[in-house]
Amino acid sequence: MVAEAVGGFLTNSLALLSDAGHMLTDVSAMVLSLLALWFAGRPADLKKTYGYYRMEILSALLNGVLLLVITIFILMEAWERMRTPAPVELGPMALVAGIGLVANLAALGFLHQTHSMNVRGAFLHVLGDTLSSVGVLIGAGVMWWTGWYVVDPIISVLISMIIVVGALRLVKDAVDVLLEAVPAHVDLEQVRSLMAKVPGVQAVHDLHVWTISSGMYALSAHLVVADPMVCNNDDILSAVKHDLFDRFGIDHTTIQIESQSYAHLGEVH
Repeated sequence: MVAEAVGGFLTNSLALLSDAGHMLTDVSAMVLSLLALWFAGRPADLKKTYGYYRMEILSALLNGVLLLVITIFILMEAWERMRTPAPVELGPMALVAGIGLVANLAALGFLHQTHSMNVRGAFLHVLGDTLSSVGVLIGAGVMWWTGWYVVDPIISVLISMIIVVGALRLVKDAVDVLLEAVPAHVDLEQVRSLMAKVPGVQAVHDLHVWTISSGMYALSAHLVVADPMVCNNDDILSAVKHDLFDRFGIDHTTIQIESQSYAHLGEVH
C-alpha cells in the first residue's frame, strides 16, 4: 500500500494512488478488527457497562468518512486529468503495480487454503486488490501502446467507485449500530413469532433487538404468560434464550415475564 502510494506520486499515476486507496480500505478493516479485539478485552465498569465494544463502530464510522473524503479528492483530480491529461512514468508505474499484484497473488494462495469465515472475508478483500492491480497494469499497457494518458484518470475513477461502495456500506453499517437499528440478518416479526411459540407464552411486546458490536446482538422484551405463579418461568426463559441464540445468534437477552393483568398497564409497542 505504501509502495503504491509513493509510486503513484513519483510516477504521476492517479490510478496507482487510487489502487493504494483501495488497499487502504482493506488494511483499515483489518486494523479495526485488531482494535476491536484489544478494546473488547478491556473490562466493563460502572460508567461503561457494555465495555468498549462500540469503539469498533466509532472507528469504522470515522474510517468510512475519511475514505469518502479521500475519494472525493481523487475524483476531483481525475476530472482535472481528464480535461488535461498528464504524462505518466509508465515503466515505474507498471513495476510498482506488478509488485503489488505478485504480493496479492501470494496472499490469495495462502488464504485460499482455509475455510474459516473470517479468512474467507479477507480473501475477498485481497481478490479486490488483485483485480485493481490488474486494472492498473492493463491501463499502463494501453497508455504505452496508444499514448492515451487519459486512461490513467479513467482507471482511478473505476477504482474510486469500488472504494465508495465499500465506504458507504461501512458508514451505513456503523450508523445503523449507533442508532440501534435491528440487525440486517434479523426479522423482528420472526423473532416475535419464535418467542410466542414457546409453551406458556401468550404474547410478546416491547420487543427490541440491536447490535452492541460486530457479531454481538442484544434483545429486550416483555413476555405475557397465563399465570406467572403457575408457569415455570425458568423453563420459559431457558427455551426462549436457546431459540434466540440458535436461530438469530442473539446471546444477550433481557426478558420481563408478566401476567395478562399487568401487561395492559404498560405501554405496548
